[in-house]
Order: sequence, then structure tokens, then C-alpha cells
Amino acid sequence: MRTAKIRLMLTLVLIVSALPILTAAAPGSDVTARAEHQRIVEFWTPERVAQAVPRSFVFDPGSQRFLPQKGKPGGTPGGGGGGGSSVVSGASWNKGGEIDASSGKVLFSMGGSYYVCSATVIDDGAASSNGSALIITAAHCAYDEAGGAFSDNWMFIPDYDDNPASLTTDGSFCGATTHGCWTAEALVVHDGYASAGGFNDQAVLYDFAVVRVGAGGHSSDELDDVVTEQAYDFSSYLIDGSVTSYAFGYPAAKKWKGNDLIYCAGPIDGDPLNGDTTYRMNECKLTGGSSGGPWLADFDETIGSGTVMSVNSYGYTGINAMHGPVLNADTTDVYNAAKSGPSTIVP
Repeated sequence: MRTAKIRLMLTLVLIVSALPILTAAAPGSDVTARAEHQRIVEFWTPERVAQAVPRSFVFDPGSQRFLPQKGKPGGTPGGGGGGGSSVVSGASWNKGGEIDASSGKVLFSMGGSYYVCSATVIDDGAASSNGSALIITAAHCAYDEAGGAFSDNWMFIPDYDDNPASLTTDGSFCGATTHGCWTAEALVVHDGYASAGGFNDQAVLYDFAVVRVGAGGHSSDELDDVVTEQAYDFSSYLIDGSVTSYAFGYPAAKKWKGNDLIYCAGPIDGDPLNGDTTYRMNECKLTGGSSGGPWLADFDETIGSGTVMSVNSYGYTGINAMHGPVLNADTTDVYNAAKSGPSTIVP
């Protein structure tokens, strides 16, 4: 009798050990990531999107400080340079191509307010689909430099001007766009920006962020399977006017309403008011909302492709020019950290 019981127990143990082990989804799992993505998509109702304002900065000579931009910069063109038929000071991009889809509108919340910026998809270096994609934007579109916290509810909408959502009170905002929306899995900035204590001369040197997004869109797609990535070059370019760059973004102040991809084109030099430590594109009149949009060198208008070498960062009151950080080894560190890690500040 005792032997029969032992055999029965052994049989039960073998049966149980052969069954699959079922566990709850751990933090960071695909299930958790999808739930968080859906939460952010549902957070951005048309009503909230309509309340979002640009997060942009201009230097005010009166206070000698960078202040939040509250509209289109005024004054006469300044800063020198510019001019000529090759210069575009701000026009609707209507030539299509890869830049139309790889660039897009950004929505995020920060300090209880809703904001808009711009960004673009860059090559993540993966030889095949890896479940995520990388986006470059301005650091002030991902991190609150004064409050010391990452933004919340960060979402990217590629090719927004192809089919801008009407912002009616019915339906899904993301559902009304051409490709849908992708949400942040990780936001990464450099400590040079996070430790600046505000948007100032130190912050502008590090005003870049790399964001990793997971599956999204209308069918849980990988973003770089839906749009073409732009190449990037995290090294210094000449600031003697010999390099021409194109700047793109979704300005949402005064003249522009945030639903059209606008671009500037022209030679770049250094910002003389900041010791030539950042780039300047003269005559570029992009306004608030274009922050984080890409600057592309070697840009081919026929296919809409180039090499990302900076992003829209800041301006000056009374000067029609856009400025951007010099991307460098610090940017490479931020890029590498964004590939697989959590939201972090890179030292």
C-alpha cells in the first residue's frame, strides 16, 4: 500500500513538472509596454491636444535671460549672413520624400501643462527589426531643466501634415492620423543639460535628447519599418558658411498652426553671441513648436534625405535666425544609452 502511494506521488510530480510555468507579466515586459503605450495614446484626447502649446525659448536682451517664447519673434532680420536664392527663411515643405514621414510632431506633458515640439527618426544601427526605434529631438522637449524631471506622456506622430487630426471631440486623435502614434519607452538627456538649472548658456550646449519608442501606429508596428530613418553625424561641422543645412519642424506660433511641415535652408555659421559654441542658421524664421526638428546636411531634395547634424534649439528676440547645438561625443553617449536602457541622465 505504501509503495503504491509513493508511485502515485512520483507520477503526480512528473506530470506537474511537465506543465508550462505561467507567471504574471514582469515590469518592462511586452505586455506592460503595450499597456503603457495604450495609456498614453488614450491620454491624448483631441481636447488635450488642442491645449498643447510650444515649448520654445528665446533670449531676451532686456533681462539677459532665455525666456519661454510666446509667439513669433519680432524685429528686423539680424545676425548677419543669409540672403541669396539658396536661402529659404520658412516655407511649407511640399516636395514629399523621406523627410515628410521621418519627421513629425511631438506631444508631452510637463509640470501640469501640455506641450508640442518636433523630432525625427534616426538610424538605430540595427541590422534587422529589434522591436524599437530611435528619435532625436531637443532636450527641452524631453526634460524639465528647471524642475529636474523627465516629461510625461511623450508621444511622436510621424508625417503629421499628411493628415492632421481635426481635433473634434469625437474619436481618437491617433486614429485620425496617417500612421498613428508611437510612445516613449526611454527618454535620455545629458547631465550637461539636466544640471544647468534652467535654460541658459550651459543648457544650449546640450540641448539634444534621444528617445526610444516601441511598437505603435495603427498595427503595433516598429516605427522604422513604417518610415525611413535619417542618417546622423555626431561630429562638428564647419561654421564658416561653407556648409548648407535644412531645418524642419512644426511651428505652432502666430503665422503657423502646428499642422504643416515647414523648412528653412541656408548656410550655417556659429552663434557669435554664444562664443560660436552653437550653430546658427540666418534668416530662419521657424517659431515655437519647431523645437527639436532636425537640421540635415547633404540634403537631397529629390528624395528628402540627408544627415542629421543638429536640432532646432533657441532664438533671440529681434533676430531672425534659428540656433542648434553642436552634436558630438556626448550625443553619442546619449544615443547609446537610449538603445536599450531606461530613461536616464548620461554623465
